[in-house]
Amino acid sequence: MASSSPGGTPRAERADAVRRLLFEGRFGVLSTISTKPEGYPFGSLVPYAQGARGEPMLLLSALAQHTKNLLADPRACLLVAAAGAEDPQQAPRAALIGKAVQVSGVEAEDGRARFLQRHAKAGAFFALDFGLWRLDVAEVRFVGGFAQAAWVSGSEILDG
Repeated sequence: MASSSPGGTPRAERADAVRRLLFEGRFGVLSTISTKPEGYPFGSLVPYAQGARGEPMLLLSALAQHTKNLLADPRACLLVAAAGAEDPQQAPRAALIGKAVQVSGVEAEDGRARFLQRHAKAGAFFALDFGLWRLDVAEVRFVGGFAQAAWVSGSEILDG
């Protein structure tokens, strides 16, 4: 029998639903802690792909405010939601909370290939000031629809 907790849906089903949202989506709202104006939440629409373990990989410009914010404080949240819902408040969504880390070397090469599979037209950005960042997910707030919300551990949504 699958374990269940507040929110009505078994934990494994919630983790699967979050993985499905990440897989099906292409864009999310990245929230960072702003350096200007200092301390306020700052939201931006960003493209993402998934790394080898399923973690969100973000392609961010060095000039962007969200990147400056992450360099000052790596805490972040990526909100992803099911696309095309008539009423978005009834649709599944997940807020992935963790720390953003800029990637390099083999991880960046693998991330680039994975990113280009999801966003084929992004190749030109790699020649500019854009770099890949990984969101190390600590916790996820999953909302499956009206009155269906629960916390999911970041480790539950990642492979290996």
